[in-house]
Parts: sequence; structure tokens; C-alpha cells
Amino acid sequence: MPRYAAIDIGSNSVRMEAAEVVAGAAPVILATDREVTRLGASVFSGGRISEEAMVFVCQVLTRMSQTYQRLDVAGVRAVATSAVRDASNQEEFIHRVSAAIGVPVEIISGLEEARLIHRGVQIRWPHPDKRILIVDIGGGSAEIIAGENGEMQGGVSRPLGAVRLTETFMKSDPPSETDLHRLEQFIDEKLDIAVKKIGIRPFDRAIGTSSTAAAMVCAINRIPRARREEASRLRATTPQIRKLYKDLRSRDLNGRKRIGGIGPRRAEIIVPGAAVLLKVLEAFRVPAVYYSSAGVRDGIIADLASRGVGRALSHLSREQFLHVEGMAKKYNVQAKHTRRVASFAHQLFESLQALHKLPPEYAKLMEAAAHLLDTGHFISSVAHHKHSAYIVQNSDMPGFTNRERVLVAALCRFHRKALPSTRYELLQSLPPEDKRAVTWLTPLLRIADGLDSGQEQKVERMECQMKNGGVVVTVEGENIDLELWAAERAADSFRQIYESPLQFLRARRAS
Repeated sequence: MPRYAAIDIGSNSVRMEAAEVVAGAAPVILATDREVTRLGASVFSGGRISEEAMVFVCQVLTRMSQTYQRLDVAGVRAVATSAVRDASNQEEFIHRVSAAIGVPVEIISGLEEARLIHRGVQIRWPHPDKRILIVDIGGGSAEIIAGENGEMQGGVSRPLGAVRLTETFMKSDPPSETDLHRLEQFIDEKLDIAVKKIGIRPFDRAIGTSSTAAAMVCAINRIPRARREEASRLRATTPQIRKLYKDLRSRDLNGRKRIGGIGPRRAEIIVPGAAVLLKVLEAFRVPAVYYSSAGVRDGIIADLASRGVGRALSHLSREQFLHVEGMAKKYNVQAKHTRRVASFAHQLFESLQALHKLPPEYAKLMEAAAHLLDTGHFISSVAHHKHSAYIVQNSDMPGFTNRERVLVAALCRFHRKALPSTRYELLQSLPPEDKRAVTWLTPLLRIADGLDSGQEQKVERMECQMKNGGVVVTVEGENIDLELWAAERAADSFRQIYESPLQFLRARRAS
């Protein structure tokens, strides 16, 4: 299963998340980190990122990168948002932070930020058949997003971040009536464009995805800040938000810190953040907001996975592919057959990652075995699987390590007849994780080979899905009785190793 890392360099904090992506399921979070940096404070007051903030952010990023590097991630995306978009010295900042983590950091637009937030919400809390309004109040900007049936319909980014507004309007503590009037007037002006673009229409649900929303929902539901994750999917009504905002604006910093769920650092910037949240709810006439812990980083993870970043790890390189095809040709193996078997095997590997939990690089070794499993026929059709293993194990295979060559040989050896066992000498030299891989890949290779047992490519399409605690493989093609029979025979090994039901279905062809 591919692993990805995301870094979100925001105006108030830097966030890191690393996750493992499983087909058909929500990503599994492996590591997460957050550090308040107040990066935007110097930008919004002086137009530049201060040297002190730059050094601090680089230190934070170095620490965070060390965490995800230990997790062997297949791809990383690091983005910077509102404060860096506005900074006059953004070029220097990007150069230094990119060096700190070893990957390029990109400055994204407000619209891209909105897209990633929407995608993150849909991954963490899907709303496939609802109309939703998302509000994310960051440190420098607020993103207001409309979604319907799982798709983003519109997004607007406005300069309404909590740090930006604090630096601009909060001149006294507690804030004066003049400060608050200027703040609220500014918010109204900036929201006007968002309302006109998105439109006032019925929404099934409003979702807040920022730390401001988390603090407000926690305070209203009496959840301590240390247990903020418990607030996910909890609700706060607009009247409750209004009442809490009135309380917050009347207190000084020490008084705001005493409100449970707010947190000492958030108390410094909560008044403008709460004002923006309330104004959005009122402007779009929604009765309540639900908190979601999703954000830009979750959207990045989903985006990396959907674009197949790092997927090359699961496929043979061009050099490897040309070598195994050439080797198969040398031993009179049909290329059309081996390509079809390799394709089916790869589909099964990706569809069943949630069950076998193997790293993606094993898929390319199974692909190599698919090309070479019939080479043994060159010696004899009797026990050809043993001859195939012998040929692979004793061949020079450029582009493959010795360990990889042995793994490919083992997969050829067990693609029929006996199941893998440590009593076989071929497996004894392999480490435990490789032995496990051979065991779990063997049934997939057998099924893939069975689906083209006549070597005539009669199975035109194959789809594998996990359903109701079992696995369903749907195949399409004409006159495929032999292929289904062979695949069903191979399925016995799958049921034994995976301990899961497996069913083959014929796809209905359009009349």
C-alpha cells in the first residue's frame, strides 16, 4: 500500500501528515504533527517574513521531515498558503524551506487551497449525496467552499484569516468597540463577493475545518482542547456561536484562556476567527456548523494517491520490462499471454491491498514472474514450474538485485501445484517479509494465469472488488468456461491463504 506525506505551511501553523492509502477505504494515518509558528504575523504587519520566523519554520520542517522519511513514503507534497503568497521575500523563504525538507515547496493559490480542503473533507467524511458548505478559517485567509454530490461546485478565498485580522484590527485587549466595529465591517465587505459567487441556497450541512471551528465547537460542547479529536462531527448551532462570540469579545486574553476548549495560543486570535465563522453562518443562512478535522493535508494525500504518485514503484522499469520480455521470447513464451497475466495480477494486487498489506514494490516482482512463469516449458512440460524457477534463479537479470531474482524465481516455482513452505530450499534464504510476500502473492498469480489459461485472451475485462466480507471477481468475455474453471481451481489457494470467500461472476454483456 502506498504511503504519502503532506506538509501545509500555513499562516498560523505548520502541519504534517503521513498516511497509508488503501484501495476502497479511508487513508490510515501513520503520523501527524502540528506546530504553531505565527508565520503570518510579520507578513501582515510588515509585508515580509521575519528572519526569526523563517529560522523557526525551517527547524520545524526539518523535524517533521525526519518523521515521514522513516515511514518510506512514496511521495511528498509541501505547500505554502496565504502568508507566503503575500510576502515580499517569498522567493528566499521557498528556497530555504525547500532545502530544509529536501523537496520543492510550492505556493498554492486560494482556489487550489479550497480544492484540497474540499477533497480532504470528502475523504475523511464523505457526503456523496448532499449539498455542503465548508468554511476553513486559517491564519491568513478563509476558504468558503460549496460542494454537491461529492464534487466541488465553487470556492472562494478571502483575506479573513485569524492572524491577519488580529494584526490588523485588534489594537487593545479586550478589543474596543471601535476595533470590533471595524473588524466586522471588513468581514462583511470581504464576504459579499463569496455570497455573490456561491449564492444563498439551502445546504444540507455546513462544515468547519479549521482550528477556529475546532475551538468553538469544543467550547460549546465542553470538550477539553487536549481531546479536540472528539469534537469531530459534533455540532454547534449558529445561536450558540453568536453567544460564545459575544462572550469572547468582552474578555481579555486571560479571560479567554479560561474558556475550556479554546487553548492558550488560540485565545490570542480567537475573537477575529469567531467573528468570521459567525458572519459566514449568518451570510449563508445556515443554522449550525459541524466540525471536521480534515484539511489541506488530507486533500494532498488523496490527490497524491489519485494521481498515482509513486506508482512506478509497483511497475517494472523500462529496462526491467524489456529484459523479462526478451527473456520470455528466448524461451518461446507467448508475449500476449504473459502481458495479459501480468495485467490481471497487477489489478488483483492493487484491488486487494487492504487484505495482503504488501508494499508496492512486490507488485513489479509478481509482474516479472508473470512474464517468466512459463519459461520452463522450454525444458519440459512436466513440472514446468520447477524448470521456470531454475531458469530464473540461474539467469543473469540486469536491473534486478539478487534478492529480487530469487523472489521472482520463487513466484514461478509456486504458481502451480504446492503452496509456498519454508521446507523448500528456495525460500529458506529469504527474510520473513519476503517469505510472507511469496505466500500472499502466489494465489494472485495463479488466478491471473487461470484467467488466460487458454492463452487466447478471451477474458476481455476483469474487475476485483471487496464486498460483504469477501472478494468478488467479475470477468467479461465470450466462451470463457475454461478460463473460469481454471481460475476457480486457483481460487482454492486464495481461500486457504487469505481466509476469505472468493466468488467469480460473469459480466452481463450489453445486448
